[in-house]
Amino acid sequence: MLEDKNQERTALEEMGEFALIDHLTQNFPVSRESTLKAIGDDAAVLDFKDKKTIVTTDMLVEGVHFDLSYMPLKHLGYKAVMANLSDVYAMNATATQIAVSVAVSNRFPLEALEEFYAGIALACQIFKVDLIGGDTTSSTTGMLISITALGEAQEDDIVYRSGAKPNDLLVVSGDLGGAYMGLQVLEREKEVFKVNPNSQPDLSPYSYIVERQLKPEARKDIVELFKKLEVRPTAMIDISDGLSSEILHLCKNSEVGCNLFEEKIPLDPTVITACEEFKIDSTLVALSGGEDYELLCTIDQKDFDKIKGNPNLSIIGHMTDNAEGAHMVTRANAKIPLKAQGWTSFDASSQ
Repeated sequence: MLEDKNQERTALEEMGEFALIDHLTQNFPVSRESTLKAIGDDAAVLDFKDKKTIVTTDMLVEGVHFDLSYMPLKHLGYKAVMANLSDVYAMNATATQIAVSVAVSNRFPLEALEEFYAGIALACQIFKVDLIGGDTTSSTTGMLISITALGEAQEDDIVYRSGAKPNDLLVVSGDLGGAYMGLQVLEREKEVFKVNPNSQPDLSPYSYIVERQLKPEARKDIVELFKKLEVRPTAMIDISDGLSSEILHLCKNSEVGCNLFEEKIPLDPTVITACEEFKIDSTLVALSGGEDYELLCTIDQKDFDKIKGNPNLSIIGHMTDNAEGAHMVTRANAKIPLKAQGWTSFDASSQ
């Protein structure tokens, strides 16, 4: 669970900023035609011709968004990229480039940053995006990461949060709650380790949910699936803060209501088992857990036949008139208002 603390250490001050950047980014080949100039000048140069450019940025702070006592740096690099690419895919766009800025304290040697960038490189390779720049600087408070992702799309293909209509189907990719329950397992093992540093946790029964927390996958495949099925969602958002929060974002931006059906929420059996072990309600975990990076969208009912039965998609409800509000219909057929109870950046209880 913990990284080897006895590795060779190269102090960053031995290299200097520009040599460090050259060293960390030397193995990032350019793969996109739109990347005219990547790293090595005052700015990157991109050419998207007649396509629209998508831009998103995200910041991760040690102690707030990640804990290095159980988050390997390679996984952290990969996950940081996923969080940004997911936002691009939520616009029904193709991710093309990223810029990475990182601040670290002097407790981080060169080898630690090499591991972090190895995770970034793996994400770039698998998702076919180019690293085109960024920045490195020092920090007095551990590690801070800021990633900006760029994407491209034809104007007619772009999907916003504001396009949902009454009677549209509410659809989600994959399954929910795994990342949150993986976090609970890791936090529990961290506390065990504090009491007994010689303990060796057996995480094999939790491998799926731990991977959902440490190495999530942005759903590029869902965007490609929609194109293959000739389906254009009417509205879309990625699930980073919990299902209920994201549904309410769609409702607010589209000025519609919603009926979410509890029995339709997709849960992996591992999540259900872990919830029983931790004595947590699995529906609450799906609604409020966050960090699943699945895609939540609304789809016109005329496209129902195109998506029904697809193993990658679950129809979990439908949109209603705005006046009806957003509700969840429980397994007992009770109708309760949806509330945003997911993670928020400035909520003291989340930190």
